[in-house]
Amino acid sequence: MTTVRLHPFDAIDNFRDFGGYPTLDGRQVRSGRLYRSAHHARMTEADLGRLAGYGIGAVVDLRRPVERQRQPSLRPEGFSGLVIENDLDAQGEAPHITFLKTSDLTPDSGRRFMMDTYGRMPFAPTYHDLFRRYFEILATSDGAIVVHCAAGKDRTGLLVALTHHLLGVGQEDMMADYLLTNAAVDLEQMAPSFAKQIEAMSGRKPSEDAVVAFMGVEPAYLEAAFAAINLRYGSIDVYLDQVIGVDEFLRSRIIERLTT
Repeated sequence: MTTVRLHPFDAIDNFRDFGGYPTLDGRQVRSGRLYRSAHHARMTEADLGRLAGYGIGAVVDLRRPVERQRQPSLRPEGFSGLVIENDLDAQGEAPHITFLKTSDLTPDSGRRFMMDTYGRMPFAPTYHDLFRRYFEILATSDGAIVVHCAAGKDRTGLLVALTHHLLGVGQEDMMADYLLTNAAVDLEQMAPSFAKQIEAMSGRKPSEDAVVAFMGVEPAYLEAAFAAINLRYGSIDVYLDQVIGVDEFLRSRIIERLTT
């Protein structure tokens, strides 16, 4: 059965199912259990009603406290699922906001910033905590899980790729899912509005090609994260075990519950 990847909402960007992929050992990741998206702060009443029908048992919010305060998440009426978030990175504004305010805002500077961000992201204690709690929920929850950050592309993209690795999804499918952000979000249409927001923050108007480069994803970004992990720990499996706490028992439980 073909998995419906993209799920349109009025005001949740980049909402999609990241299950349904084959694994290298001949299994299949379950559909309808694993979702990813951008933030949930602008949902319409129709969005709230629709999201209520997904059977969400846990929401994993990877945003910093200042981001959650600026754009508080909305929840469907009667929502009783677990919300995973933390305040471990509570100092100051998010690095991408600082970059947008202070950089020269060219496509090259945007790509350099993203490469540096991905190279550092796997080692931040705030994500160690969030990722560990997320994987523990994967091993125990019978409900669907949605993981998101602000745009649903970078922090979310790394965690989803780690999930795919753990479940045995092949590199090609893992990367295709990561790059699907570029199709799920109309970058060209959103660029003028985003450029105006940047101009309001910084007093400088970036070119639209610079905005598109910053808003999208490229294979080199995710590859930079994995290269940094491999350089420091030797493999992604060792990183998941020693840093995130996904031991063999937890891994087997997740695979058992999320693949057929």
